[in-house]
Amino acid sequence: MRHHLTSTNNDIFIIKKAEPADIPRMVALINSCYRGETSKQGWTTEADLIAGDIRTDEANISELMALPTTTYLICVHPEAGIVGTVYLDKRGERLYLGMLSVDLAWQASGIGKKLLQAAESHALGAGCGAIFMQVVSERNSLINWYLRHGYNPTGERKPFDGDPRFGVPKVPLEFVFFEKTLAKTA
Repeated sequence: MRHHLTSTNNDIFIIKKAEPADIPRMVALINSCYRGETSKQGWTTEADLIAGDIRTDEANISELMALPTTTYLICVHPEAGIVGTVYLDKRGERLYLGMLSVDLAWQASGIGKKLLQAAESHALGAGCGAIFMQVVSERNSLINWYLRHGYNPTGERKPFDGDPRFGVPKVPLEFVFFEKTLAKTA
């Protein structure tokens, strides 16, 4: 699966399925977006909410990538390499979306929106009628971004129960769930 897109400065991007060789760059990208001091340069940071520099590691991504229901999409720039990624997991007739990450230097360039659109296309191709996700409830700017893209709260909430290897909450946290029903095209 490849999607071509053009940014506002006419750079060409390709969205495609990630391969095991992409894992080291994906891990670096995801961690830079979510954790540690560097992540505070972007709007997707969780550094003020969750202690630690690691959101994921190569073993975690490799394990998930090996599952038959899982796909990682990456957005590749011909000169910059991987500038975005998203984790997708088919769960029955719905697709779970997680770890949507865009390189800090490329945030606000439309890559996140294009990855979201590619995820929706992937979901439809996999026979899924909806995409769902969980978001840390205190991430208001991210929640608002998903709301603008048609994702609605389901009312489901659960305690933050992440693996302590990937960060420890600095404050009490919980996840809120969002879902978007996808329109099947003829």
